[in-house]
This record gives sequence, structure tokens and C-alpha cells, in this order.
Amino acid sequence: MDTGFFNRKAAAAPSIWPVGALCRAVADSLEARFNPVAVRGEISGFSRASSGHCYFSIKDEGGQLRCAMFRRAAGLLSFQPREGDAVEVRGRLGVYEARGDLQLIVESMQRAGQGQLFEQFLRLKAQLEAEGLFDAARKRPLPAMPRGIGIVTSRGAAALHDVLTALARRVPHIPVVLAPAPVQGAGAPEALIQALSSLYSLAQTPSGSNPTPVDLILLVRGGGSIEDLWAFNNEALARTIIQSPVPVIVGVGHETDFSIADFVADLRAPTPTAAAELASMPRETLLSVQEQLAARMSQALGRRLDAEVQRLDFAQSRLGRPSARLAGERRLLDRQVQRLGHAARLRLEREGAVMLRLGERLKRAPAPLLLREKERLSRAEARLPVSAERTLATARERLERAALRLSGLDPQRVLERGYAWLEDENAHPVTHADAVRPGQKVSATLADGKVDLTVLGARSR
Repeated sequence: MDTGFFNRKAAAAPSIWPVGALCRAVADSLEARFNPVAVRGEISGFSRASSGHCYFSIKDEGGQLRCAMFRRAAGLLSFQPREGDAVEVRGRLGVYEARGDLQLIVESMQRAGQGQLFEQFLRLKAQLEAEGLFDAARKRPLPAMPRGIGIVTSRGAAALHDVLTALARRVPHIPVVLAPAPVQGAGAPEALIQALSSLYSLAQTPSGSNPTPVDLILLVRGGGSIEDLWAFNNEALARTIIQSPVPVIVGVGHETDFSIADFVADLRAPTPTAAAELASMPRETLLSVQEQLAARMSQALGRRLDAEVQRLDFAQSRLGRPSARLAGERRLLDRQVQRLGHAARLRLEREGAVMLRLGERLKRAPAPLLLREKERLSRAEARLPVSAERTLATARERLERAALRLSGLDPQRVLERGYAWLEDENAHPVTHADAVRPGQKVSATLADGKVDLTVLGARSR
């Protein structure tokens, strides 16, 4: 019997593996040969568990691969994966031993082709930043009260509805000018440039058909993939935004989306609605400011009126009653006249006494002395009229000045200028509105007489 045949057959028989050990061996082989691995395909059966882990398959026309993406990696996604999305994933290939399935543990995911677009975005961003187009110094402040707001977006876009709704709610009094343009596609950058240029010309010189001056421009569109927003990463569009004669707010996509247009704009808004809110101060705020200014003006006017009333009261207290002041000046004038007459009499009496003494001395003096005294007497007689006239002229001048001051205080002059002197039934002066009551009898002294009056009402300032 030939036993070699059986021995050869036994030698060719495979080793018997435990299932778990074989799965681990296969996993080790995959780890050594393929990992890390990058795969491009289409998402199928995507689901997110309550734990935050994501499970899906990635497929193409030639095959399908199960994938798992744990919560940490899923939290770093820049977009929400959807059924049918073409993506590029990176991770580690292995075997799920519990089922013996081939499985890709995904560590990162991006849309297919996004890597190349992102590289182009970074290159253009670096170029324009080196030229200073992103400098904060060249960005202009927004006008607090724009006379008109221009909008560049697609006519049928949801972003337009959001912006118009926000503006109508916050600043319904500000006119809006729409320059429609497609916001994605091959011809979108050129259309956006043309729409912006039309608003630029309107901002500089409003036309007769549309006289609204545009002081602020909003460039907006809703969210989307990097491909959808790619029109806003155009170099020509960026340079057109820089040339705007008025400030430009760019609100493209969602808060996590950034474009070249965002960096060159005077202000970036996270969403189109936020762009409208940044461009418009709420009407309630304007009304509140107006009320505050009106209150401050009223307070200032009240303080000024109070100060002027105090000045008037002070002047009135210094002036006093004109008749009393006039009587005092008359008494002063009488005293001055009496003093003047008394001084003149004393001067004459002194001069007469001197003359008498001289006469007595002349009678007793010898002839030469008598002659000298006669000469002195003659000179004194010659000086006496001049001295008396000078004294009288001085007194007369003082009297005229006193009369002029008295005339300036004459209440008749005040009455002739259109004023009136009010007195109540007891001949007391009426100087305040709250000193009379309706129905009370008063009299008004005018320049040419008196008028009896009845009080109908009184208002204090």
C-alpha cells in the first residue's frame, strides 16, 4: 500500500484558526499593508447615533465599504453629511471582529474635490493679504443713517427675503435698491461684478429714474458647499469690492463659511440676516435717541428760562418801585438845592465880612497903607462877581446833572414805551401773575391815563 499519497495530502491541509484569531490576523495584515488609507466615494445609509458616533457606507459603481466615524472626529466636520454626497475620507482599515466585516474607521471627511478648491482659496487669500487688501486700516465705518441701501443677490434667493424682512422690520423708512445677479455657477462672478458696478454709479450720481442715493451695499447669499460659494472666492470680484465708493457688508453662507469677499469687505456678517441687522439701526433706537435729545433740550431750555427769570427778579429788586426811587431822587435834589443856597449865602456873608473889616482897617490906616488897601479892595471887588458866577455855574451844572438822572428814572418815560403800571383795589402794585385771581378788579396806569380792568385768568411762566 502506498502511504506517501496520504502523507502528502496531510501536509497540504491548512491550519485551523479560531474565528477571532483569524479576524485579528486579517486586521493586522490590513494594518500593515494599507493604513492609513484615503478613499473617495458616495455616502450611503448615513446615520448618527445618540452617542454622537456616525455610521454609513461609502460606495461607487465597483464596490461598497462600511465606515464608522466616532464622535470626536464627527465633531470636527465642517458640513453636515447627506445621502449621496461625494466625499473623500481618511482613516484606518480594519475588521469588525464581532461580525467579521471589513470596516473603515474614518478620522476625517471632506467633500470630494474640496481639497483642491481649498488650496486655491488659500493661495488667493495669501496673495491678496500680501497686497494689503485685508488691512483693517482701509476698512470704512458704516454710516449710522444711510439714505439708501443697495443689495446684490439672486432675485429668487431666500437670502433676499430674509434681508428685506429684517430691513422692513428695523428701518422701513430707508429705501432699498436691488441689483440682482446669480450667486453660483460659471458666470456668477462676472454677474456679481456688473451688479456691484451698477450700484457704484448710483452711489456716486443718482440717476433721474432712480434718485435714491446708495450709502451702503449688502452682498449676500445663503449657505452651501464650497463649490456653491466659490463665486465669492473670485479675484476680480474681490478687487471690485475694494473699489466701492461706499462701505460694503458681505454676508455669505453660514457663520462657519468664509470667502475672499468676506476678507476684503468693510465688514463681514455671519449670515445675510445679520448683514441686514448690521446695516440698520432699529427704528426704536432712533426714536429713543430722539426722545432723549428732546428731553435734554427741554431741560436746557427750562434751566435757561429759570436763570433769566432769576436775573429779572434780581434786576427788579434792585430797581424797586419807580415812584419811590423818583421821590428819593427829588428829596436828594431838594437837599442839594438847599445846600447850594446855603453855601452861596455863607460865601457872600464871608465876603461881606471881609469887606467890612477892610473898611474898618482903612479908616484907621495911614495914607500909604490906605492906598494899598484900596487897591486890594478894588481887586477883590473885581474878583467877587467872577467868583460868584463860577460858584453859581458849578452849582447849576450839578443841578442839571441831578435833573438828568431824575428824568431817566421818571416812570412816565417807561409808560410811554408801551408798559403799564398795575395796581389792585388797595393801590398795591401787582408784580406777579399769581398775585391776582379771576374776577379781581385792577387798574392799569398808561402814558396818558388809567384803565380799569377785570382779571379773566392768570398764567405763570
